[in-house]
Amino acid sequence: MSIRESDRKRSICMNTKNLLLSIAVAALSVAAIAAQKSNAATAEEKFIKKAADANMTEIQLGKMAGENGQSQAVNDFGQRMVTDHTKIGDDLKPIAAKLNVEVPSEVTNPKHKQAIDEMAKLKGDEFDKKYSSAMVQDHETVIAMFEKAEGEVKDAELKKFITDTLPILKEHLAMAKKLPSGK
Repeated sequence: MSIRESDRKRSICMNTKNLLLSIAVAALSVAAIAAQKSNAATAEEKFIKKAADANMTEIQLGKMAGENGQSQAVNDFGQRMVTDHTKIGDDLKPIAAKLNVEVPSEVTNPKHKQAIDEMAKLKGDEFDKKYSSAMVQDHETVIAMFEKAEGEVKDAELKKFITDTLPILKEHLAMAKKLPSGK
């Protein structure tokens, strides 16, 4: 083999290695960008699913307040929860659809399911006390979740939903604290 032929083969080998290295670097870059987009979508998806679940819980418990509650204040508050949280859910659905996030059609959080099951067994004054306390605690938790998400989500429409919904949730908390046994 001549020196020229050997140099030519070495050159082809080096070019092939460089090409493969370039392809590998490009593939890693694409994967890194995709992972960043996936992580960003995950924050929106997690929030939407948690918010939708909490929202459906408020609706179910609100309906129960009308059936199982004793005081007019609890009945009225329950109806307000059904009305307001139905609208909140309706406002969230098109945003979720735009972000390709499937909103669950029923409560999925085991803790929320357990609370609903426990509340379903109560009536009258006992229901009023437990419901009032749960509404204070639930709204404090949901407000904290919304405030945290407000700083994490990137989607402008979802961020606006959060900003628009927070005052309603804070009003609910203030109302819940005035219910019988609400703390």
